[in-house]
Amino acid sequence: MYVKEIRLINFKNYEEGRFSFLPGLNAVSGKNGIGKTNLLDAVHYLSMCKSYYTATDQQNIRHGADFFAIHAVVAEEGGEEAKLSCIQQRNAHKVFKINQKEYERLSDHIGRFPSVMISPYDQDYIQGGSEARRRYFDSVISQYDRSYLEALVQYNKVLLQRNALLKQAYERSSLRAEDFEVWDDRLVLFGERVHAVRVRFLEEFLPVFTRYFQQIADEGETADIRYESTLNEQPMAASLRESMQRDYYAGHTSCGIHKDDFLFLCNTYPVKKYCSQGQRKTFLIALKLAQFEYIQKVKQMKPLLLLDDVFDRLDHRRVQCLTQLVAQEQFGQVFLTDTHAERLEAVCAATGLPCSYLHL
Repeated sequence: MYVKEIRLINFKNYEEGRFSFLPGLNAVSGKNGIGKTNLLDAVHYLSMCKSYYTATDQQNIRHGADFFAIHAVVAEEGGEEAKLSCIQQRNAHKVFKINQKEYERLSDHIGRFPSVMISPYDQDYIQGGSEARRRYFDSVISQYDRSYLEALVQYNKVLLQRNALLKQAYERSSLRAEDFEVWDDRLVLFGERVHAVRVRFLEEFLPVFTRYFQQIADEGETADIRYESTLNEQPMAASLRESMQRDYYAGHTSCGIHKDDFLFLCNTYPVKKYCSQGQRKTFLIALKLAQFEYIQKVKQMKPLLLLDDVFDRLDHRRVQCLTQLVAQEQFGQVFLTDTHAERLEAVCAATGLPCSYLHL
């Protein structure tokens, strides 16, 4: 699977642009602000139906325009071509089509063309709160497990209903446990499904991650990821009962899988507090390469690999390790961006693979 060509109309800083790519390495260089990251973000749209960088689709419409459009031709695993279109008008719902047929639900597309993005913005997974880390692991699992995505969507819908009911109860100064039974049962049903998949995923994912970390990191460094959840300690139904009074006064549900976290450790210490920039970047790159291998294994297809400005803040040895890994046959179509054209060309040349060079 690979992106053969892409056309952008009014997408971010592009009034119009048309680009063609090779199945292997594709290097994009240019000054900051020229549109390198935006081009990779457009490729990400083809995979996840949304931006990697902005939460609101309409923010990606070029200033002064009424819409943006992304059109692409993707070669699928069997050799057939798929035509993808993503169109967002101002004050309208997003339209995503494959071969001219619109999806009824965007979630039906997730996982068909999997991708892995490595970006400087990934620092949010370390610096940010638990929501950023949950969102990351949810996106990884959702690309290969449709039932997980559906359970997560349903859980969040029920959570909104329960929180609304808590606020109503507080406003009328009347808390009745029987009013919550139906919502709690459904919250437990979907929450326990999500929790079980997260536990199983991390058990399988962790050995892959630690192997990549050891390949890139300095000798003797170790890394770990721990899944923290109240469901690890007791059933969710019991936690909901215990927290009912607290939830009543707070106006929201204080326990459940929406409060879970993934603790990142390096040399047994939290990465956020004790690691250098180089160590953090090594941790994140290993995380994403492990994501690539894991998705490839479970889906039996190679995701797109998008490397946005990853060589900054990496020493020469780490750059060499990353380059050697990317050059291996297990990787399919790879996109790399860098502000330094000479450095990017040297990195690509070191792989010994054919490469398409685009200077913006």
